[in-house]
Amino acid sequence: MSTEPNKNPLAHIVALARDTVPPMHPAGRPFVIGAAVATLLLRRRWRPAGVLGAVLTAWCAWFFREPARATPTREGLAVAPADGTVSHVESAVPPPELELGNEPMTRISAFLTIFDVHVQRVPLNGKIDTVVYRPGKFLSADLDKASEDNERNSMVIRGEDGTQVAVVQIAGMVARRIVCEVGEGDLVRAGNTYGLIRFGSRVDLYVPAESKILVDPGQRTIGGETALAELPRR
Repeated sequence: MSTEPNKNPLAHIVALARDTVPPMHPAGRPFVIGAAVATLLLRRRWRPAGVLGAVLTAWCAWFFREPARATPTREGLAVAPADGTVSHVESAVPPPELELGNEPMTRISAFLTIFDVHVQRVPLNGKIDTVVYRPGKFLSADLDKASEDNERNSMVIRGEDGTQVAVVQIAGMVARRIVCEVGEGDLVRAGNTYGLIRFGSRVDLYVPAESKILVDPGQRTIGGETALAELPRR
């Protein structure tokens, strides 16, 4: 005879839903609330429009999802700062506003469509040295020159061994708002969410040139989980 207590079926369903449906990033709440209010108003005027509004509201909630991720704990790894597709792996000088010098680093670029998770995650444990926002154009984020010309928010993270990497959030043709929730001097942990770009974008990770790159163009990345590079030991 089993001694295990009977579980409440409703509580079990609620717990299962929480594990299945990811929570929403706070930056998405105004959009979801606005869509929900519009849905109610539309439904009073014309029921089919209310159905369309409900679909739009659900899509907004889904777009701003912030799923839990299992981040690798092995030392020396830089993990993906975003979900997306690797569009470029190339040698490039980091943004001048970060003052990292003129020596090229390896830039790993990930392009995000409107179907990808749009929160950005910290690539390694460390401290934020620099955060700089720079206005710019809204070219298609998959273009090479988007890294130089588009609106962006850049930051430098100094790892626990002193290694510096840079992460750049880049707005795209549709994206018009970059959210960054960390500041200079903050201590951060790999895999934690630090920001978000709304509606299609690109994220660049700059690592030291002598790093071992673990991904190739065309590969899909999972923010906070996919290892992009093994950093050199200091």
